[in-house]
Amino acid sequence: MKRIIIAVSVALMLISLLVGCNDGNNKSSYEQITPAEAKALMDSEEGYIILDVRTPEEFAERHIAGAILIPDYEIGEKAESILTDKEQLILVYCRSGRRSKNAANELATLGYTNIKEFGGINDWKYGTVTE
Repeated sequence: MKRIIIAVSVALMLISLLVGCNDGNNKSSYEQITPAEAKALMDSEEGYIILDVRTPEEFAERHIAGAILIPDYEIGEKAESILTDKEQLILVYCRSGRRSKNAANELATLGYTNIKEFGGINDWKYGTVTE
């Protein structure tokens, strides 16, 4: 019984040390928001970017007005040359939400600090345009 108490105490000390080393300032993250929250930001903010991370074919079919296209598989190689302000508000979407989450995470890893991921165009109820 004494060994169990010692083992639990040691485990708790190790956990508290690991948690204590985290300053809570995780720079490589993004915020997930709803399409309604994204629309509200678009209506109230200026100087933001709407980033579509689908394929060029999907983008041509329909996209949110004003969106720019960087397919998710090109974020690593193109983001820094196209998205030059790493503090600018970037609203990211795809078709259903999977690719936009991956792209938002990759942007955060590249040092972008104001990323809002709002899922997919399938849930967007505020109108789209075609090319």
